[in-house]
Amino acid sequence: MDISSILLLILTGLAYGMLLFIFASGMSIIFGLMNVVNLTHGTFFALGAYIAYSFMSRHYGFWTALVLSVIVIAAIGLVIERLMLAFVYGSHDREVLVTFGLMFIAADVMKGIWGADSLTLGAPSALNSTINMGEVMFPAYRLFVIFVGIILAFILWFMENHTKTGAIIRAGVDDRVMLSALGINVKVVFAGVFVFGAVLAGAAGVLGGPILSIYSGMDAEVLIISLVIVVIGGLGTWKGTFIAALLVGMINTFGQMYFPSISMALVFLFMIVVLLVKPTGLFGKEVGA
Repeated sequence: MDISSILLLILTGLAYGMLLFIFASGMSIIFGLMNVVNLTHGTFFALGAYIAYSFMSRHYGFWTALVLSVIVIAAIGLVIERLMLAFVYGSHDREVLVTFGLMFIAADVMKGIWGADSLTLGAPSALNSTINMGEVMFPAYRLFVIFVGIILAFILWFMENHTKTGAIIRAGVDDRVMLSALGINVKVVFAGVFVFGAVLAGAAGVLGGPILSIYSGMDAEVLIISLVIVVIGGLGTWKGTFIAALLVGMINTFGQMYFPSISMALVFLFMIVVLLVKPTGLFGKEVGA
């Protein structure tokens, strides 16, 4: 294989990894920081893509569809968090049952509205081209997804280390009672975190539409791959999610090229190896340490 083919695979894996990071970072925040098991995260991803498809079918542009879809997902996420999850916080069993049931209900609703056939989401016209990168010609849209992933990583780093919101979230995770005693409305903070995670999933669904297409069952598939990424990276650490998403993106891309029949198995094999070497994930910490 020549250098141009290898570079093309690396860029493709990087773009896919960044898309996975945008999606999985929301799950990592909700699962790791709030300690809430949210199996509807894949549903937000699929809903974001389907809703954007509906807007674009009505001749809205890609960017308008992206913004409107994210707003709708934020509203749905807030309703789910306030009317359902808020009543089962602290019980992982009930969180799993509630979100698992919602996932199946939403899957049937999506199939009823948009059908079971695969749909396509066109890339924005400004990015619907290829860029000469010396050795290879690479789609501009996939480069844009890589750029968005890098920007998101910077925003999460800045929020965690240099904002009052990040400090409040970290304090709330460690001791909600203490945070409430300081006069901070913990319910509002955690509702905001949940909606933020849902928005990331919905945005990833729209951004992934031109790359992955839209199909029935995509919600469950991305949920599984997201859980794998969060486990590999370590719970509660977006840095681990970032590295794990890139690694999974690369393994899956190179695996599809050289071992297409077992590309996904390679991802799970990598997860097993990581857990055998470091049971808490690449950047996870021992509970109670």
